[in-house]
Amino acid sequence: MLEELIIAGFGGQGVLSMGMTLAYAGMVEGKEISWMPSYGPEMRGGTANCIAILSDHKISSPIVAAFDTAIVLNQPSMDKFSPRVKTGGLLLYDPGTILQPSTRKDIDMVDIPAIREALLMKNPRIMNMIMLGAYLHLNPVVSIDSVLEALKKVLPEKYHHSLPLNEQALLRGEQLVHERNESVMMVC
Repeated sequence: MLEELIIAGFGGQGVLSMGMTLAYAGMVEGKEISWMPSYGPEMRGGTANCIAILSDHKISSPIVAAFDTAIVLNQPSMDKFSPRVKTGGLLLYDPGTILQPSTRKDIDMVDIPAIREALLMKNPRIMNMIMLGAYLHLNPVVSIDSVLEALKKVLPEKYHHSLPLNEQALLRGEQLVHERNESVMMVC
């Protein structure tokens, strides 16, 4: 197994913590991992992305030119990274933040309304965990249990009270994929 993934959006959307959590979950499962963040000088509102690699074998380089998966949370990230998803790859995005999705036909594109769902759950900060739950349902490179274990390491201890909410967000992301697939099957 080798998964090369980019997560990209604006600072403050939880892009870097989503990637870090995924990397820690890989470590929990004994996988080889790489996590490489990149962000602008602004703390919030600037661009942010990270490359996460999970593998059963040694990782030769953290530098990736083409990705198996891209999770994009804003239009600039869609424009920049959708062309770099490998043929047959996966592109997840939030339709509330993307005005023009990619027109590629050679990749799977899945829209997950994570921001809307986070607002319905009364906590916009869990949007990234909703998106991560959807991604892991589509591509289970690590288990939800490993992600929950990783969150204990990623989140400062003063935020451990939010672990149950993060678990609900991960499960809601999985559920959104189920609901989306059911509605697609009903249309066909």
